[in-house]
Amino acid sequence: MLLRRFCNLCINGKNLYFKGNKLAYYIIKLIITTFLIVLISEIAKRSSLAGALLAAIPLVSILAMTWMYIDTDSSNNAVEFSNRIVWLIAPSMTLFIAFPILIKKGLGFYSSMGISIVLTIMAYYSVIFVLSKFGIKL
Repeated sequence: MLLRRFCNLCINGKNLYFKGNKLAYYIIKLIITTFLIVLISEIAKRSSLAGALLAAIPLVSILAMTWMYIDTDSSNNAVEFSNRIVWLIAPSMTLFIAFPILIKKGLGFYSSMGISIVLTIMAYYSVIFVLSKFGIKL
């Protein structure tokens, strides 16, 4: 894998190390993840459509699953993670529905964002609660 070569990772059992230095490995993960987020925000400044398209791609989930696989050398955690995300897609839409409505109603940016985040968290907990009543555990 290109990332393993780039980081010059050595496999030691199931744990991956950056030449024995976990801190350096975490720094590499942080730099790559941060770079992608900053890149998307810079693209969004120039084109809201391009920025929205890139943000709609589940990059955070892709990165998380990739890091899980690299860290454990097993796809099982990534599969379980992916299955749980499917159940949480619908409540995450709460933020994208509530935020523009609140802005249009005259609330400020930070108030609208805060309320939208709280509503989204409530939606997540509601879905988790309802699913648990049907025997689906997340």
